[in-house]
Amino acid sequence: MGKPAIISPSASSHRSGARVISIDWTGSGKPMKPIWAYFGYDEPNYTYMKDGKKLLGEIAAMSPVPVYVRCHNLLTTGDGQPALKWGSTNAYTEDAQGRPVYDWHIVDSIFDTYVQRGMKPLAEIGFMPEALSTHPEPYRHHWKPGVNYDSVYTGWAYPPTDERKWGELIYQWVRHCVKRYGEKEVSTWLWEVWNEPNIGYWKGTQEEYFTIYDFAADAVKRALPAAHVGGPATTGPRSQRAASWLEHFLTHCAEGKNQVTGAKGAPLDFISYHAKGSPRVVDGHVRMNRTPELGDVARGFEVVSVSAFKNLPIYITECDPEGCAACGMATNPENAYRNGTMYSSYTAASFARIYDLAERYGVDLEGAMSWSFEFEGQKWFEGFRDLATNGVDKPVLNVFRMYGLMRGRRLNVEDPGELPLDSILNGSVHAGEPDIHALAAADKNNVSVMVWNYEDDDLPGEPAGIELSVQHVPAGSLLLQHYRIDEEHSNAYAAWKKMGSPQSVTDEQYAQLEKAGKLELVEPPRRIIVSSGTATLSFNLPAHGVSLLRLSLTH
Repeated sequence: MGKPAIISPSASSHRSGARVISIDWTGSGKPMKPIWAYFGYDEPNYTYMKDGKKLLGEIAAMSPVPVYVRCHNLLTTGDGQPALKWGSTNAYTEDAQGRPVYDWHIVDSIFDTYVQRGMKPLAEIGFMPEALSTHPEPYRHHWKPGVNYDSVYTGWAYPPTDERKWGELIYQWVRHCVKRYGEKEVSTWLWEVWNEPNIGYWKGTQEEYFTIYDFAADAVKRALPAAHVGGPATTGPRSQRAASWLEHFLTHCAEGKNQVTGAKGAPLDFISYHAKGSPRVVDGHVRMNRTPELGDVARGFEVVSVSAFKNLPIYITECDPEGCAACGMATNPENAYRNGTMYSSYTAASFARIYDLAERYGVDLEGAMSWSFEFEGQKWFEGFRDLATNGVDKPVLNVFRMYGLMRGRRLNVEDPGELPLDSILNGSVHAGEPDIHALAAADKNNVSVMVWNYEDDDLPGEPAGIELSVQHVPAGSLLLQHYRIDEEHSNAYAAWKKMGSPQSVTDEQYAQLEKAGKLELVEPPRRIIVSSGTATLSFNLPAHGVSLLRLSLTH
């Protein structure tokens, strides 16, 4: 790759053909919220398994703030054995007389794993225990990639036979958590009622969802008045039907009849919904599509911004390039983007635009959750949407490590060649017209700039010449660190392919892959001297590559 050149601050001409990007270190800006520090997955029992614990520790370590974690199936009936898109805790059963029996030991194992690492549950209240389901059979599904996805929607997706038993279950769960972890700790958690009730995850009506929401929210607040409860975790608000679902939920919480109290409205401390992209195979290669995901984000913001709850925090509790984490590339070839730098560059570029959309709509976006974790005991690089494979980090995890190094206020980026946000919203990123842009943050002692070279088509592309100008740099000595994700850096997948793509690796190979999966510098850190107030950094950024440049004052 070569070292990035430091061009003399007095030089008046730019490199021919280079993309010129300018940052003002002293520029004003709002604090750059770590909206990326949210992760989730379907299979709760992976949480406390070997690779699950390892990955959660790595995620916690890379974030300057506590990471929130969400998973499905926290109330599902079963023996605790994991499977794809399945998990269980057996938290609720009934005795022969129909009396509730609560068993929290598996749920505790999950939350203990988070809390021990300084993480926070974004506790999803669902799914329906078998003893409470109005249609309990069949209950346990046996889905696998290639099987009709709708087969996952079994007895756990139905309304309860008794809403008051449902509410009491939630009350007892929250009270148990307060007793185990303390009121102060649980007051920082988030409690979200159900998942995607506007599609097959909920087999009841919209009104029946509002009812279980009322009972759940009432139970959470009775158990801990300081708790934060919200929803509706609907998906796809870009469609009018899904947008209406979200609108009706907000109207219910503002002025509908509460099915518990009979009063008007229901407790609502935050709003959640989901956003997904849509890759496909075109002419033998994967073509990503950022328009659906960003369109979902934007439409959800629009709905909230004109509601009675326009000032509430928003959590996009699933925010991804497409919709099935457990569908590997063997059965879904469009998912081949997941192992390499397409996923990492897509993520870098998309999260930056989500910041832009939150600013455009004037909403309080707190989190955008990547629905990606790990799949215990699967083949190496099977093509699942995960952050690590067999304990080895994928390139995408290093984007989040980059975000974890960006502190302070978000800075304006001057980039005359930037693709307009509306162009991406309407037509994604066309072939031959890559999205090359940057995101920047600064505090008193550091400035960090993430730059990406992204295109929808998973094809070899041209490197981009980048000339990054950082203005109003304090005089003196600076430490330059240049991190990179590309084919040669921070890329365990490329290293694995060079080994011959083995499915059985030696201890030495595993150590090599572990090392290759970490965030890597293009060159050793070095000191530069700036006397005129401007530092200009020049480098080439490969197609689908992401760079993070940090300048830090040394005293």
